[in-house]
Parts: sequence; C-alpha cells; structure tokens
Amino acid sequence: MKARGPGAFLLCHWIPEKRVAMGKKPEDNTVLIIEDDADVRTFACRVIELEGYTCLQADNTDETFRLLRENDINLVLLDLRLVDNNGWLILAQLKSDTETVSIPVIVFTASFGEQHRAQALEMGATAYLIKPLSANMLKEAVTRVLPLKK
Repeated sequence: MKARGPGAFLLCHWIPEKRVAMGKKPEDNTVLIIEDDADVRTFACRVIELEGYTCLQADNTDETFRLLRENDINLVLLDLRLVDNNGWLILAQLKSDTETVSIPVIVFTASFGEQHRAQALEMGATAYLIKPLSANMLKEAVTRVLPLKK
C-alpha cells in the first residue's frame, strides 16, 4: 500500500468501531502524543486541542513513561520510529503493563507495509495510521476511539 500525495492517509484497521455524536465536545480526555518530530507533534497536538481534548507531548521513552505515571491518559498516539528508542518497544510495554494495557494506542507512522500494520494490531494497537496525516483524518481517528464523557 502506498500513501497518495501530500496529506494522504491510509486507515488500515479499527478495533473496535465506535461512532460519536456530531457537535459534541469531549470533556476530560487526555491524549498523549509520542513523536520525535517536533513539527508533527505540534500539528497533532493542535488538531487534538481544537477538538476539546487535553494534549500532552513526549519525544522520548523516559518522558513517555513519566507522563503516563503522572497523568490520567485516555489515548496514546505513537510513532513507531523514535530516535531514542523503538516505538515497537513502547507499544509492547504499554500493552504488557496492567496499569496501561487498557489505554487505546493509535499508531501513526511512515511505515506502511502490511507486515508492520498486522504486527502493530496484533500487539494491541487500536488503529494504524499512515503519515503524513491530514487534520481531518487525525480528528476522525481520535473521535472514533475516545468515547464522549457525559
């Protein structure tokens, strides 16, 4: 599979499928973005904040696990290619720890091979997105995974 042009996006799989009511704003949901590219991290955070979510950012493994310990995280957006460590290792740690196993993880990466997608989903990722992402596709992915608080 190949990304098509600027802002192209490939949504390979959703587990589980969730719909949210149009026009409603999420309350008290915190999204942790784990991405070493500052521009991508800032873009994703801005999109998430415009939807009413709280956004936290990490660019390395130590910061990731510090933020997870200190905050109530409802969703993780994880790049698989990080400078200091492998995003695969972070995904494995998130899904093997009883404290974080229930946190949905959306993988967003430039790795668009079927083998990578299948491996991420098998390891417990909720969705697998291909970069570059458009604001609309990122927004849709987050709102499908996070339930609205009443």
